[in-house]
Amino acid sequence: MWYVYVLRSKRSSFMYIGHTRDLEKRLVHHNEGLNQSTKHHIPFDLEAYVAVKTEAQAIQLEKYFKTGSGKSVLKRRILMIDED
Repeated sequence: MWYVYVLRSKRSSFMYIGHTRDLEKRLVHHNEGLNQSTKHHIPFDLEAYVAVKTEAQAIQLEKYFKTGSGKSVLKRRILMIDED
């Protein structure tokens, strides 16, 4: 399985969306500051993830969650955050 995951910084409101085959390893990678886009926001909690069968599906879903409508769906339907 492949996973599209959402991380939330414990220090700020920063959220990160990515994809991986190994959620635990990827979370450690982020929290050790090994990712350029997240290293200034460590530490992180895993907020949510969606499992899909292929890497292509994971990439497509990650790209969608990074769009305006995708962010809205992610926040309202998966993370249960009211944007009002």
